[in-house]
Amino acid sequence: MADPLDELAGAEALLRQTVEDALQYLASLDERPVRAAATDAVAQGFVGDLPEHGLGGPPALARLASGLDGAHASAGPRFFHFVTGGGTPAALAADWLGSAVDQNSFSWVSSPLGAQLEATAVRWLLDLFHLPPTWGGVLTTGATMANFTALAAARGWWAEQHGVEVDRDGLAGLPAAPVFSSGHLHPSATKALAMLGLGRERPVRLQVDDRGGFDVVALEAALRRLDAPAIVIANAGEVNAGDFDPIEAVADVCQAHRVWLHVDGAFGLFARLAPETGLAAGVERADSAISDGHKWLNVPYDCGFAFVREPARLASAFTLAAAYLPDDEHPNFGYLGPESSRRARAFAVWATLAAYGRDGYRAMVERHLRLARRVAAQVEAADDLELLAPTRLNIVSFRFVPPGFAGDLDRLNEALGAAVNEDGRVMFGSTRYRGVAAFRPAITNWRTTEADVDLIVEVVRELGATLAAQAVTA
Repeated sequence: MADPLDELAGAEALLRQTVEDALQYLASLDERPVRAAATDAVAQGFVGDLPEHGLGGPPALARLASGLDGAHASAGPRFFHFVTGGGTPAALAADWLGSAVDQNSFSWVSSPLGAQLEATAVRWLLDLFHLPPTWGGVLTTGATMANFTALAAARGWWAEQHGVEVDRDGLAGLPAAPVFSSGHLHPSATKALAMLGLGRERPVRLQVDDRGGFDVVALEAALRRLDAPAIVIANAGEVNAGDFDPIEAVADVCQAHRVWLHVDGAFGLFARLAPETGLAAGVERADSAISDGHKWLNVPYDCGFAFVREPARLASAFTLAAAYLPDDEHPNFGYLGPESSRRARAFAVWATLAAYGRDGYRAMVERHLRLARRVAAQVEAADDLELLAPTRLNIVSFRFVPPGFAGDLDRLNEALGAAVNEDGRVMFGSTRYRGVAAFRPAITNWRTTEADVDLIVEVVRELGATLAAQAVTA
């Protein structure tokens, strides 16, 4: 029998060996393929039954370390999928320290340090994004739960307009909550609406212009006809091409009606660090906004943030009470979001902001914008590639179009997307954009350089030429 207490004396040696394994992995990130040839087989090698008698810590950790090829190198500089960042050195180190200290950041009583770091981190994030300091917020697991948190506050406001305290009495007797958005609405927002009992599809009314964004004229007309409280979701950063709704114009419309304006800025909120883009202007006029930490902030999974203009609405939605729970004036973030058991995510958020500050993050975002424009220029210069949308932020939307190819371009690009990811030198997502199969590499990782992004076009053209030739001879 391997009782963990029996390994107390060897715990330090085990941790040191694990740190060494982790450092070796990190040292290989710049060179290792994003996807190893044996990735699936290595991962499937961990299938098995629960051992009756444990291996003990050192053999178990050695077995785990031997299987790292079963993980994608998503923390590295050539993983351009899902708009995923990595972990800055400060964020990663703080995350390790946070795991060692193992705090439940539910309340000041459970972790004074965790609570204070989160309070400071939220204030710093509001400052980073140029949002009003009077807003409040909370750290979450990611954009889905951040949308859930902010939209829970919106639901409370909407029900209040009907004279109902929904967080106390529930939705019974209320009409369907009208929700307006554009074609850029993300599934995480509709998932949040479903979890809140507002419905994934029925209440959502899309007002879409010919580019997929918000049709502001149609929104104005719809709100005037409705003449009732509504929730509007504007989107800062659409996932296929990085497009933005006209947030300032949407805010102008909402100001004239009874509307809660929510901005989903899972990665696009970071455009406010590069104000010359003009893309995220107007977010400060919203009632709530969200973003992801494990995207452009480059902290380890999982992390997101929800911000609201009226902080008390978070407490209304998520408070809980029992005789044994604290009731004091300290920051108690377990009362402001959906989780009560809460990992101390603020260790990493505070540390990376303290380490690099506003200037460091502005420099990183601006570098990524230059790299995205570099890839877009390479696409436009190639006679076998087609840029499908202007590169407005950090996503490049394009496809492979070999001259004279008479076959099915969608099928060719779908096969090419799979081939690129199987090849493993780079990895990025395939999608459908404006009716055609397309690619959507997103540049978000702090490690990424020109040499890394130059591989995107090189690999696509190399593998695409092979697949096109095979299609012609088939």
